Amino acid sequence: MIDNYESLPHETADIITRPFARFLKIEAAAGGLLLLAVLLALALANSPWQEAFLGFWEIPIGLTFGPVDFTRSLRHWINDGLMTLFFFVLSLELKRAIVLGELRNPRQAALPFAGAVGGMVVPVCLFLALMSGQPGMHGWGTVMATDTAFVIGCLALFGSRIPTALRLFLLSLAIFDDVGAILVVALGYGEALNWSALGLGLLGIGIIAAASRLGIRSVPVYFCLGAAIWLCFDTSGVHATIAGVILGLMTPTRIWVSDVRLRAILGRVLAAPAGDHRQGDAAGQRDLRQAGRALTESLSPVERLEMMLHPWVGFAIMPIFALANAGVTIDGADFGQPVSLAIIVGLVLGKPIGVFGFSWLAVRSGLAMLTPGLSWPFIMAGSFLTGIGFTMSLFIAGLAFDPEMLSAVKLGILSGSAIAATAGILVLILLTLLAAYAKSATGTGDKGPKI
Repeated sequence: MIDNYESLPHETADIITRPFARFLKIEAAAGGLLLLAVLLALALANSPWQEAFLGFWEIPIGLTFGPVDFTRSLRHWINDGLMTLFFFVLSLELKRAIVLGELRNPRQAALPFAGAVGGMVVPVCLFLALMSGQPGMHGWGTVMATDTAFVIGCLALFGSRIPTALRLFLLSLAIFDDVGAILVVALGYGEALNWSALGLGLLGIGIIAAASRLGIRSVPVYFCLGAAIWLCFDTSGVHATIAGVILGLMTPTRIWVSDVRLRAILGRVLAAPAGDHRQGDAAGQRDLRQAGRALTESLSPVERLEMMLHPWVGFAIMPIFALANAGVTIDGADFGQPVSLAIIVGLVLGKPIGVFGFSWLAVRSGLAMLTPGLSWPFIMAGSFLTGIGFTMSLFIAGLAFDPEMLSAVKLGILSGSAIAATAGILVLILLTLLAAYAKSATGTGDKGPKI
């Protein structure tokens, strides 16, 4: 095989580290933009433009075809429509990590999975205990999930002073419990089922599976089929965003054009003499088109779609979601309401206790193993950060709570997420300072924390 001396040599590890590093960079930048969107929503919701700002998201938009009405509020299209792409990308990342990437080792994958389970079970138990017999118990799902962008954004503040293994652990954990949360949404917060619409949606999923088996690789075809499935699910009573999870997990991870074939096709193009001789040359133009398609198909559909959609989700969909849902009136707000306190306790105490406790039990029982470079103090710090439940918490809150309780719920989510972020950052500051002191005291030049 001919080596390319015009670039750095490739390593097998690049297959894992490059997509992971790209995902982290986008998530870190998206976390900053998401924070700006939250602050802007809060400012507008407590300004003289409050009524216009809050009313804007209730504008009805849609189409009516005879007895079929697809009119929804703008907030609904954002929360159920745009967020479907969020869950689609989330599922793509989960499948890529499990099949191709950093979660291929079952025992390494078991650690964030166990942490995610604990981070869902313990907060829910605390929430239900505090809300026993009170209105709002049905909103237990609000304290389950972790906001990936905010967590990675907090970690980005520390750069190389924290282990890369911690970023991998928290990213994997956030993906696991976000998928768990959306499954809870589908099962626990749906409506009365329309079996005809659900049947059509399942038929559409079957058509996509058949098209994939037949070798159809056109993205527009799958996009149209996916949109039709979403409409069927939205009408069926099953929460429409579950369509994004299903379609993401169905996306193939195998490539169509192998490396050997790609080199052969490109070699034929490069072997042609330089110049403009391809103008009017049908064979030469055909070779160029074939080379372009080969380059595209040398990446798996999971990787291509993730690369294409992830920036849109991080820099457009999530900030828009924050603007539509984070606007809550602070003036006269009562932070002492039971539902606010229950959410704060669930996020600030339940998440770190559940994540750390279940992770420790998984390692002690032999089901999971600590990733090299990851230590229990850093897992503790990361466990506090998992209490940042902003995006999914607001998403579930909009489904679970009555409008009159929603302001108190949002206050609990924002307050609990802020406290959890502060606690996690403070613990990380302490750990990085101790690591720096230990390094200076021993005079070693080792890189990275040793705690």
